[in-house]
Amino acid sequence: MKKLGFRLGVYVFKDAEIIDYAAPYSVFSVARQLEPALDAFLVAESMRPVQTQAGFTVLPNYSFQDEPDMDAFLIPGGFGTRQELNNGRLHRYIRSLPETCLLTSVCTGSCIYGMMGLLDGITATNRKEPDPLEASGAGKVPIDRLTEIAPACRISLARVVDSGRIITAGGISSGMEMGFHLLRRAGYDEAFIADD
Repeated sequence: MKKLGFRLGVYVFKDAEIIDYAAPYSVFSVARQLEPALDAFLVAESMRPVQTQAGFTVLPNYSFQDEPDMDAFLIPGGFGTRQELNNGRLHRYIRSLPETCLLTSVCTGSCIYGMMGLLDGITATNRKEPDPLEASGAGKVPIDRLTEIAPACRISLARVVDSGRIITAGGISSGMEMGFHLLRRAGYDEAFIADD
C-alpha cells in the first residue's frame, strides 16, 4: 500500500440521517489510524450546530464559505433531503466544486443531484427499502421518487453505483460500502481495506 491520502467532505443538514453520514465518516476515521493522510470532516452551510435526525446535533468543521479542499463531497439521505432539494446555496456550492472533486451520496442524497440535473444520462441509485409511510398509499419509495425527479437518469438497484465523477449508494447500510468504495477510488488496495 502506498500513501495516497484522500479528503472526504460530508455535508450535514437539518434531519440528515445519522447512519448515512456517520458510516462513511467512520470508515475514514478507522482507516486514518492506518493511514494518517486520510481525512473526513463535516461541511455545513454555516458554522452553527446542525440538528440531524432524532435530535442528534453535530458541529461542522467547515462552512461553504471556508471552501475546504476535498477529493469527494458526500450528501447523506434522510428526511431533511426534502428541504435540500431546492436549497440554492447548496446547489451553487456543489457547482463551484472543482471537476476533480467526486460528488457522492448515500440513499436519498442522490435526489439532490437529480434535482440539479447532474444525474441526466448516467446511472445512479437510491434507497429501495420503504419506511412504513413510504410503503403506504400516502408515500413513495425513494428509488421511485428519484425516477420522477431525474427522468433522464438510468436507475440501478445496485448498492453502490460508480458513474465516474458521481457515485451513489442506496440501502440502509450502504454508507459503509460507500466509504470502502471511496478508499478503493483513492487507490487503496483490498488488503488495506480488509485491515480497516
